[in-house]
Order: sequence, then structure tokens, then C-alpha cells
Amino acid sequence: MARKTQSNNIRKITYLAVMTALVIVLQHLGQFIRFGQFSVSLVLAPIVLGAVIAGYYGGFWLGAVFGVAVIMTGDANLFFAVSVPGTVITVMLKGILCGLAAALIYKLFSRFNKYFAVFFAAVICPIVNTGVFLLGCVAFFMEPVTAWAGSQNVVSYMFLGLAGGNFLFELAFNIFLCPVIIRLINILPKSVSYE
Repeated sequence: MARKTQSNNIRKITYLAVMTALVIVLQHLGQFIRFGQFSVSLVLAPIVLGAVIAGYYGGFWLGAVFGVAVIMTGDANLFFAVSVPGTVITVMLKGILCGLAAALIYKLFSRFNKYFAVFFAAVICPIVNTGVFLLGCVAFFMEPVTAWAGSQNVVSYMFLGLAGGNFLFELAFNIFLCPVIIRLINILPKSVSYE
């Protein structure tokens, strides 16, 4: 029994290593796709897959890697100029919480239907990512965001200017990749899946 558990843990670590590399590569590739001032997050699908395979630890780890990758690629430089601590807190929290939320939603719904569980996890991931980003803007960056909005309503600027296009792309990308995620989960040995 201990040998089977050890083998299962090695598989999960291997899958997470592959997903970690994928998150880093996709974050760098995402720099070339922009809606407004920020690049899109192509990394949310691997975060969902990692959260499904390795549960909360996988979601946490891949979300943290995503946060570090955002910081390292310079995608948060606009906010770093305003507040370094606020930027680090916002970027790390949005990554970690979107991974944890994907794991939680998958765990809750996989008892009933793993296809719907993957779908809901893939939907909640960009919602949490964008939601925490917007909350971070309110908590740490309201003054510059108001200045950036100019004569436009600040709330509509935040939803449409800062986050709108990216959120819709990320949501569509995750939903589009749901069948791929489900297929990957189906070919994994049952002992490795999160259920």
C-alpha cells in the first residue's frame, strides 16, 4: 500500500512539474496577446488541470507560480510604480486564490459529475483571478485608476478598460479547453486523479 501511495505521489509531482513549466511558458507567450494595457492569462487552463489532478496543493502551487511569473515578466510594472507591496499582494493572491477555487469547485462537483466539475472549475478560475485583481485595484490603486479613467466612470473603466477584454478572453479560452482538460483527466490513471 505504501508503495502505491509513493508511486501516486511521484506521478502527481511529475504532472505538477509539467504544469509548472507550462504555466511559465504560457505566461511568457501571453505577453504577445493584449487587450488594453495587460496581457491575457493563458495559464488558467493548466492551473485548472493541476488543481484537478493534485487538489488544493496543486491549485495553490500553480497559482503561486502564475503570480511569480506575472511579476517576472513585467506585466505588473504599471502597478509596481504605484505600490510594490500592493502589487505583490494582489498578483500573488489572485493567482493562488484562482487555483484554490478551481480545486474547491472541482472537489464539490466531481461527486456528481466530473465533466460539469471541470467546466465549473474552468469558469470559476478566471472569475476569481479577475475579481481579486479588481479588489486589489480598489484596495491599493484607486487613486491612479481614477486618474487613468479620466472623465470616464471609474467603475466602468475598471470593468471594461482594465479587466473586461482580458476576462472574456480568459473565460472563453478556459471553456474552449474544457474538453481537452477532461480528455487529459480521462487518460490519467484513476489513482492519480483528485477524486
